[in-house]
Amino acid sequence: MFTSCQASRSRSYFKETRSSEIVLGNVTVYEDLTALDVAIHPRHAQHIRPHQLEGFHFLVKNLVCDKPGGCILAHAAGSGKTFMIICFIQSFLAKHPSARPLVVLPKGIVGTWKREFQRWQVEDIPLYDFYSVNATKREDQLKILYSWQSNMSILFLGYEQFSKIICFNGDEIAGAACRDMLLMAPNLLIMDEGHTPRNKETNLQDSLSQVQTPRKVVMSGTLFQNHVKEVVSILNLVRPKFLNTGSTRPIARRSMSQVAISGKKIPKDPRKFDKVFAESVEETLLHDVNFTRKKHVIRSLRELTEGVIHYYKGDILHELPGLIDFSVFLKLSPMQKESIQKLEAYEYLKSSAVGTALYVHPCLFEMSEAGAADRAKNLTDATVDTLVESVQLSDGVKANFFINILKLASSAGEKLLAFSQHILPMKFLERLLVNMFGWRVGKEIFAITGDTSAADRELAMDKFNNSADSKVLFGSIKACGEGISLVGASRVVILDVHLNPSVTRQAIGRAFRPGQKKKVFVYRLVAADSPEENFHEIALRKEGIAKLMFEWNGRQCTAENFELNRVYISNCQDEFLHNNAMRWDIKALYTR
Repeated sequence: MFTSCQASRSRSYFKETRSSEIVLGNVTVYEDLTALDVAIHPRHAQHIRPHQLEGFHFLVKNLVCDKPGGCILAHAAGSGKTFMIICFIQSFLAKHPSARPLVVLPKGIVGTWKREFQRWQVEDIPLYDFYSVNATKREDQLKILYSWQSNMSILFLGYEQFSKIICFNGDEIAGAACRDMLLMAPNLLIMDEGHTPRNKETNLQDSLSQVQTPRKVVMSGTLFQNHVKEVVSILNLVRPKFLNTGSTRPIARRSMSQVAISGKKIPKDPRKFDKVFAESVEETLLHDVNFTRKKHVIRSLRELTEGVIHYYKGDILHELPGLIDFSVFLKLSPMQKESIQKLEAYEYLKSSAVGTALYVHPCLFEMSEAGAADRAKNLTDATVDTLVESVQLSDGVKANFFINILKLASSAGEKLLAFSQHILPMKFLERLLVNMFGWRVGKEIFAITGDTSAADRELAMDKFNNSADSKVLFGSIKACGEGISLVGASRVVILDVHLNPSVTRQAIGRAFRPGQKKKVFVYRLVAADSPEENFHEIALRKEGIAKLMFEWNGRQCTAENFELNRVYISNCQDEFLHNNAMRWDIKALYTR
């Protein structure tokens, strides 16, 4: 147990039984760890919130016992999952110094994790990764892995890098050694943004499932993404054959008897059963008008996952100044309406990409139609500047809304985040600001995309949050929507509708999180009377599934409980929208 929180950072721990040894090269890995009580360090105890302490004990119950098993922390974005895990890892290492934790996560947030660890360390534990030392060769990576194994330390690895190493099947000695060490050495596997490996058909989930330790923890602020089958897949990752164990099989099969499965037989094959189970549950929650059936299914799901999923809605966020989350339906310009019909000629993905650009401004239509290679070649400052110089701003309703809301925010001393799935609309708006206001990239304007290096990402975050000159940050909604804090902004514009509503929630969570000093206003822009309205409706229904699965409180509810609330601009609680320039483009306004 911890005996002191003084500056010496001393710790005491019991002698462990080491009954199973694995030898990798000249490094011995101790696989069996004796179950011992793990207590939170006094320094951490001074700062931990009640929900985090509950999560800490949940981790201890699952991971520090005679028969450890994996688990899932489904805590809302911004509620302090990283701090809680850091507390647990250090307490775990104090009792099990031979353990070797591995944290697998999106590469872009490795720096954030390491800074948080250094902030909350109670003793100097080395933190290893491949990126800060530019270890691109397998021989160099193997040296780092040996250092990790030789000392009490923690390794951070990006999902893509991890999968590449595990999928290696060549004859290279260093590559094989890296693979074997990552599979055999970790005694604790932490997966941040753990919804990332949700698809069971991918190399990533297969790679993670091969890690030998049963102590696997998934962290996710948005566990439900698109489908129930993905949640089942993540459960199988932390607890193999989750629906087909002695304790879960009766509950799962009872649940199947309660849903309408359209005459399907309940299969005996575990893999087929998982598929039919997930599809039947989703169909019931999404479309079944019989709420009694929904109620039975939800209760069975809660019973199934009790003790494996720790859910926290994020009540801590109620302490912040507030959040107003608008869906803003905008009236397309005549030029945009003329172009909508052309979208019917494209398959879904192409139609979505071209439509996203069109709804921002019709001048982007031709460029968005081009193939990816041609589009990337033409996406230069000079090419986009040529477009900007000749446009009529009012022809693009989303561009017009964005410029107006940004001008109002800038005048009020507020900063703005703008998220999109695609680079082209953001690049267009960036160059529009440069040409209209003389703003400069790196001073008033910042951007984070999938191509942004870790160093540039950190610099952009710091300058945007802390510089008095910064006005707006453009973010790729996937690359910039997870694991970072952008609390310098209090206005968030979502430029297009993402069919996965959790991606949008994650993006909003960059601004609406602890550290935010102002009320946050979110504007989810929807092109009225366009295919984007249908996408918005689909995303809204998916939000309803997540709420039923995790937030339903036992009361009777109907479809109306998951609909948006229509509001009028005159009483929307946002002075910016009272401005005549803003009112003109809005067809309808809703809040969540």
